[in-house]
Amino acid sequence: MTRILTAICLLAAMPSRAGLPDPLVLNEAGSDDGPTALASSTGRSTAACVADGFGVTPLHMKTALRFSLLALAGLLAFGPASRGAEPGRPNILFILCDDLGINDLHCYGRQDHRTPHLDRLATQGTLFTAAYCAQPICSPSRAAILTGKAPARLHLTTFLPGRPDAVSQKLLHPEIQMQVPLGEKMIPEYMKAFGYVSGAFGKWHVGGNGFGPLEQGFDTYHVGSANTKPSDTEGGKGEYDQTAAVEAFIEANRNRPFFVYLAHNTPHIPYAAQPRRIANNAAAFDPVYAGVIETLDDTVGRLLARLEALQLARKTIVIFTSDNGGLHVPEGTHPKITHNTPYRAGKGFVYQGGLRIPLIVRWPGHVPAGRVVDDPVINTDWIPTLLELIGERPPSGLDGVSLAAFLTGRAPAPARTFFWHFPHYTNQGSRPTGAVRDGNWMLVEYYDDAKAELYDLGIDIREQHDVAARQPGRVAQMRAALAAWRKEVGAQTNTPNSQYDPARFRELYIAVDASRFDPAIADPARWEQMWSWRKGMNAAVPRAAKKGKRE
Repeated sequence: MTRILTAICLLAAMPSRAGLPDPLVLNEAGSDDGPTALASSTGRSTAACVADGFGVTPLHMKTALRFSLLALAGLLAFGPASRGAEPGRPNILFILCDDLGINDLHCYGRQDHRTPHLDRLATQGTLFTAAYCAQPICSPSRAAILTGKAPARLHLTTFLPGRPDAVSQKLLHPEIQMQVPLGEKMIPEYMKAFGYVSGAFGKWHVGGNGFGPLEQGFDTYHVGSANTKPSDTEGGKGEYDQTAAVEAFIEANRNRPFFVYLAHNTPHIPYAAQPRRIANNAAAFDPVYAGVIETLDDTVGRLLARLEALQLARKTIVIFTSDNGGLHVPEGTHPKITHNTPYRAGKGFVYQGGLRIPLIVRWPGHVPAGRVVDDPVINTDWIPTLLELIGERPPSGLDGVSLAAFLTGRAPAPARTFFWHFPHYTNQGSRPTGAVRDGNWMLVEYYDDAKAELYDLGIDIREQHDVAARQPGRVAQMRAALAAWRKEVGAQTNTPNSQYDPARFRELYIAVDASRFDPAIADPARWEQMWSWRKGMNAAVPRAAKKGKRE
């Protein structure tokens, strides 16, 4: 068996095209329109994903073969989902990235990024193409993961401490919660009752002093630190330091069930990469960003190797995901960061580029290997899902639902409608909005001008063709559903801005629609326009209020 696995992996790892993996070409036509053509909840193989959903042409069929070989290696290494699993409660390794877009991993179709360890993880588990964040910005999305509740219900709907109001806004922001209240039960508090030891590592960002991980059920917390001169031992955002701390925690608790919440600060701006990784990725959209992604992938590989060495791989649920979509506009000192093609916009927007996040789940013997799932799920689902996976009954009163039966291939995806409430203007150029996904229909409602847009994701995954005018009945129905949901969760609302400057509003939100900026195809003139716009956006925020405001 060892010889077979070695041969397969060597074949799969054979270099191509100057050492880069063959590109997974995104389909430019037809109803698939990229990697997320909606399919049945039974899923499909990872190899099939490469061959059809990602639109691989005959020229690139060897890429599909390489992915097929890796998937076969994963099946041989861990066995099918029906084979005997390890007894006892499973461990949980939850890896959360910061601003990692769904298009940032090679296994999702990104041609110019190297992620071999995550690609292999995808073949050994299930990859989701329509996993959603509960809010397209960090703090509320993290709060949703940890509590199982919608940000609108928590009244924590933007990053902490929030963006100050400005005269360029028609509406004022609601006054948000500055932390998740201690009365809101988090994942480790549930797990503790069932004998789990829990460790938090990295970014928190859902509360300050007195509202940290140790107050919310974690037994240990390792912060880590950023590093402006990355090395193989530190990384640009403390990736290696945090990874080493997780390895030590796992080894110390190898004989009892553990829950690890590893919240990387990567690849959030500002970022830096080792010079050799920048050189290796010289042809990438942004070589530095690509180097950061490669570093992140390397740290994931180290953790997976440690699980193998400790003989814990078969009894550990590994979850890899992100808090929100990738940052598609210039920010800070970074002129070009990433793109979410084929999806519209990115972080801070309730379009697909801001809401869709990467999600890979592996649990040998339980979660099918090499499966790609196109059914939508959302990150409020983790508490009920994890509790059911460890054999416990999920509590009532949560906004998330259990995906346990679906994840393990025993049932179809739960049928439901998805809602978002984002009553904020953002640094990325978005305006107060709500959104609804019902089947393939996606409605986006603007709160500051009562406009609604409607998209059929089955044929328009790029959200370029608004069909609201042709579907007035559907628009009215979905807007009514959104309004009813807002009332049910007690969502906060905006109020008029008495200092509103219409000229500034038109300059920042109408003359430039940042949601339609596509960095993948932008020419130098368009980039110059976006840089100028970004300076104006920064200048719109009162200077005295800027200090400490970080998303």
